[in-house]
Amino acid sequence: MIALAGMRLTGFFRGGRALAPLIAVLVVLGVLYGGGASPAATAYGYSAAALFPILAWLTKVLLDTEPDVQRRLARLAVGPVREGAAGLLAALVAGAAVCAVAMVVPLLFHGIRGPEAGSTESSLGVGIALGVLAHLLSLVAAAALGAVAGRAVTRRVLPGVAVLVTGSILAIVLGLTSSFAPWLVPPVMATARALNAGATPATGTLVQLTAWSLAWSAVALTTYGFLRRARS
Repeated sequence: MIALAGMRLTGFFRGGRALAPLIAVLVVLGVLYGGGASPAATAYGYSAAALFPILAWLTKVLLDTEPDVQRRLARLAVGPVREGAAGLLAALVAGAAVCAVAMVVPLLFHGIRGPEAGSTESSLGVGIALGVLAHLLSLVAAAALGAVAGRAVTRRVLPGVAVLVTGSILAIVLGLTSSFAPWLVPPVMATARALNAGATPATGTLVQLTAWSLAWSAVALTTYGFLRRARS
């Protein structure tokens, strides 16, 4: 499975398909941090939310890199479960690299600051730790959305793009209108808002956001697995 994941990552990067998502990441980071330094927790929370559509797009592009015939051969060689898991593993590795860049680059260019004197903002260390959590939750949910939008499920380009765009928009819109069925989307905006509160969020809030993101991702990945079996 690891070898298969490595092969997909190699094809993704050497084929140049990674270029467009990476350019989008740099543009988003430039816009977010171009105005000056921000508190760590707040900046990283909104960075994770802004990167959610890009991480989902990256997952879809990576999974769609492999030709259909080659994907079917891999299913026959290692089994459908391991073949599907290899694709998700490759997407998570690529997405984790993007999240690492999103965490490190603002520090290098002084886009992140610690709490101001007399404020109740989280310390720099705590803010960075919360940022890591926010990006990990966004990555897992984005990988699930990108997988559901992949060609192995949708068969054609247009339905896949529709799933990706609709899911990304709903994650933002329903996240902003939390009174309307917030559980329908991953908590990317809820996490950003929690980290924007200033003080460190309560442990219960962080546990709730983590459970919410993991549960949503589990449902999406279960749907992905079912549709892949049905359409293989």
